[in-house]
Amino acid sequence: MSNPTPKPKQTTAIDHGVGSRIAFLRAANGLSQSALASALGVSFQQVQKYETGKNRVGAGRLQAIAERLGVPVASFFEPEPEAATENGPALLRVAGAVELLRAYNQITDDQMRRDVIALVKSAARIGHGTADIAAQQRSATNGAAAPSA
Repeated sequence: MSNPTPKPKQTTAIDHGVGSRIAFLRAANGLSQSALASALGVSFQQVQKYETGKNRVGAGRLQAIAERLGVPVASFFEPEPEAATENGPALLRVAGAVELLRAYNQITDDQMRRDVIALVKSAARIGHGTADIAAQQRSATNGAAAPSA
C-alpha cells in the first residue's frame, strides 16, 4: 500500500524542517526577519510563515535564501543533529548562544578568551548549584526529604 500524498497546498514535516533551518541560519547570520524579507523582496510576515512551516518555500525562493545566507541549498535538508550532543547546531539554538559566540569571536587576545571561558564555566557551575538548591527547597516544601549534598 502506498503512502498517501499531501494535498498540493498542505505543508509537510519537511516544510517545517526547512523553515526551522531558515530561522536558525538567519539568526546565525545576524539577520532579522525584516532584513531577510527585504533581500528577498517579500514581507517579513512571509518569512515568518516560511520559518514556521505555514507556507512552503518554492525552489527559486529557497535558492535565493541560500545565497543570501551563504549556504548551499542542501543545508536546508540535512538531518537534525542529536539534541544531546555537546557540539553543533543544537547548542546554538539555546537563547543567546549565537550572540555569545559572536561576541567571543570578536575577542582577539588569547588570554582574554581563556578568561571568558573560565568565567562562563564558573557561571554555569554557580547556576547549576542554584538550580540544585531550588530543587531541594521545592522537595522540602512538598513534604519530601531534600537530597543530601
